[in-house]
Amino acid sequence: MDQPVNKTTLNNGIRILSKKIPHARSVSMGVWVNVGARDETLSENGLSHFIEHMIFKGTKKRSALQIAKEFDSIGGNTNAFTTMENTCYHARVMDTHLKTMADILSDIFLYSTFEPKEVKKERTVVFQEIGMTEDTPEEYIHIILGNTYWGDNPLGRSILGPRENILSFDSETIREFFSRLYQPERIFISAAGNIEHDHFVNLVGQQFESINAGNSFPVRITPTGQSKVAIHSKDLEQIHICMGTKGLSITDPKRYTFSLINTILGGNMSSRLFQQIRENRGLAYSIYSFISSHVDTGMCGVYVGVDPKNAKETIEVSLNEIFKLKKIPVDSTELRSAKEYTKGNLMLASESIDNQMVRLAQNEIHFGRYIPLQEVVNKIEEVTADDIIDLASTLFDNDQLAITLLGPVTDKKEYEDILYSGG
Repeated sequence: MDQPVNKTTLNNGIRILSKKIPHARSVSMGVWVNVGARDETLSENGLSHFIEHMIFKGTKKRSALQIAKEFDSIGGNTNAFTTMENTCYHARVMDTHLKTMADILSDIFLYSTFEPKEVKKERTVVFQEIGMTEDTPEEYIHIILGNTYWGDNPLGRSILGPRENILSFDSETIREFFSRLYQPERIFISAAGNIEHDHFVNLVGQQFESINAGNSFPVRITPTGQSKVAIHSKDLEQIHICMGTKGLSITDPKRYTFSLINTILGGNMSSRLFQQIRENRGLAYSIYSFISSHVDTGMCGVYVGVDPKNAKETIEVSLNEIFKLKKIPVDSTELRSAKEYTKGNLMLASESIDNQMVRLAQNEIHFGRYIPLQEVVNKIEEVTADDIIDLASTLFDNDQLAITLLGPVTDKKEYEDILYSGG
């Protein structure tokens, strides 16, 4: 099912991974750093994301325009993203342009200049991104839920950071953070597609071996989820609701059961929440459950947007479906359907070269090894109805259940009454 994975560890600890996919005509490459928003201090919040922007704004030998033109001239796609725990700079090109892609990604990662004039211009761009997020309730409510559930812990902050922090970031701040946290043992380079491992190592190894090892790294403090209701009044047509409760870490052995719980609860159109809230009652257009997992903890959540008059009923029905999972065993037909859906998504995603690149890096970061797809499939098949009811009983309780509402709502007490009345 899987092609073999090759791995080389440089003298400074940087790991280079590749997976040859012979039928592919492209190569996807990512430079990953096991550093994200939760590794920032309060005054640094937003800095990892800001660096993600600044990486593309010029190096010692390329301007921002030259970087863009060189990628465009080879028909390549390039981008970057920041999460709570990782930052990734990635690109995909035809296999004939691997050398050019590797040279550009290496250059921007190792030799970005972070010029003051570019920092000033990019502040405005990030402000627009923050504004766009705040103007998108379905997206913004997830940020609010994080703060409601995780509180003052860095996991409760926005990855984008507050505007006052963005204004304070300058070239010196960026360079200091970059050199302090972007340490070799936290850097991973992954590539998938029509690629030869030794050739790939020759293209990037010598340059990345120039990074010196660091001395320290901030400790990630594991938070405890909070049980509370948070109201954010805003003049909107709908009330947007996010509920969050205990989840699992990325590496928890029960993560396969957790994934099936998410599928059954609200992961697709036949899920319990979709059927109860949308199909049976017509209360919402959009409703789904989701998993947010980190290296040491996690959250299971539900999002729904509803007419204000239906908010209370929607929450009550949703909580009833959540708590039902720990009381009534899932029948064999529903469990089989959830397994097939989950395996199907896994297999379909594996046909993406970009997804293969991502799996290479994430497996190495979290497990120190590549996990074959067949191993994942086998673990999914092993999950029983008893496993689901046992895990649901552990996770779903009012003592760590947060409810956040965004929209035309002011009465907090009626939602607190719902929260503390059952489960």
